[in-house]
Amino acid sequence: MAIKEDVEDGTQSGLRDPLVGEQKDNLVQATKGHPWMVYFSTFVAVWGSYEFGTCVGYSSPTQDAITRDLGLSLAEYSLFGSILSFGAMVGAITSGPIADFIGRKGAMRVSSVFCVGGWLMIYFAEGPLPLDIARIATGYGMGVFSYVVPVFIAEIAPKELRGTLTTLNQFMIVSGVSVSFIIGNVLSWRTLALTGIVPSSILLLGLFFIPESPRWLAKRGRQKDFVAALQILRGKDTDISEEAEEIQDYITTLEKLPKSSLLELFHRRYLRSLTIGIGLMICQQLGGINGVCFYVSSIFDQAGFSPAIGTISYACLQVVVTGLGAAFIDKAGRKPLLLLSASGLVTGCIFAAVAFYLKVHEVGLAAVPALAVTGVLVYIGSFSIGMGAIPWVLMSEIFPVNIKGVAGSVATLTNWFGSWLCSYTFNFLISWSSYGTFILYAGINALAILFIIVVVPETKGKSLEQLQAAINS
Repeated sequence: MAIKEDVEDGTQSGLRDPLVGEQKDNLVQATKGHPWMVYFSTFVAVWGSYEFGTCVGYSSPTQDAITRDLGLSLAEYSLFGSILSFGAMVGAITSGPIADFIGRKGAMRVSSVFCVGGWLMIYFAEGPLPLDIARIATGYGMGVFSYVVPVFIAEIAPKELRGTLTTLNQFMIVSGVSVSFIIGNVLSWRTLALTGIVPSSILLLGLFFIPESPRWLAKRGRQKDFVAALQILRGKDTDISEEAEEIQDYITTLEKLPKSSLLELFHRRYLRSLTIGIGLMICQQLGGINGVCFYVSSIFDQAGFSPAIGTISYACLQVVVTGLGAAFIDKAGRKPLLLLSASGLVTGCIFAAVAFYLKVHEVGLAAVPALAVTGVLVYIGSFSIGMGAIPWVLMSEIFPVNIKGVAGSVATLTNWFGSWLCSYTFNFLISWSSYGTFILYAGINALAILFIIVVVPETKGKSLEQLQAAINS
């Protein structure tokens, strides 16, 4: 095979050839003998995830200041806050084709430009229209980041580290949300918008120093670039011949299949992958996370607990537990953590439902704050250890590279539509029945447990090619 020749001399000559339009001579020289390029590449990519978090976390601490300074009505500010999801949906639809056409790094560059432009528009905004346009722009960048960052990390990481490194995507998202919430209480809304430029700027700079996804390069037929990128990621002295041949053989097999299209996704060959990807995104969002996240202060207030103390506790717990999930995902496995997470979500919802049932019926009112806080913290801790990150990890693992763009876009779009639906309906549900809302979420999370047991496979310790061949056989 041609790839064998490239592997035999590509570990030397391939490193001397720059990656076309991507790699510079100084990149190759800088990485000789350095086995940690995969960590550095992940570090660069997850700044896109942090940017995602800053976009989500911006609207909560700035509401009073923006409405006061620009004279916005509640409806105008509500549009500003919610239109982010629509921008993200457009980003989700286009993320896969963009990442397939110009590469994973190219898609991250496009996302960064949209985010930087959006933050600058917010900074200079003097009315609702530029605010909304800017929010759509940042939402678009966020939607692309939500797909391309976990996919890029999964494609560059060795199989024994793939889960941990991909989970850093979620860790950086919650870090961005939490930091924005905290510093948003001390910075003006215009200054907070400028801080949103920082992660995109770091990402744009860092992209000059990391290789493109080897699997994308192989799919595009750029064999020397593929081998050079893989060698850089694995280290100068690492024998990559076996991994390179496995990737190239799988790409060759996929090239014999029909070109990817939306209709092709529903071919029997890909039906299980699609069911897993979309099913997990539905379970993640319809279990109530965005309703709880967006209105956590209101939940604490209704339960008679300090919103400030509750929200800070919520933010800190979310970051810490997400970090623990990242540390254990490659040891415990994806499926056990998902089951633990979903079980905890059911438990947290039951605690919250009991708290509001007691309040509505004016029984045991002294226990209501403690039960509500316990329920919310158990809920967010459980979500953070598994259901928050692992659906994105699995989405980046289960789709073959020939349909990854289209399938990833559909799964990401499903996630963002579910996000909007949950946040939009939460207040209506709470008005209908506060405890009934959490009983409903408990039921959905119980169904998620059943879905995970029956449908979701364990992907720990398998190469992407082995995993995808097994699922789509």
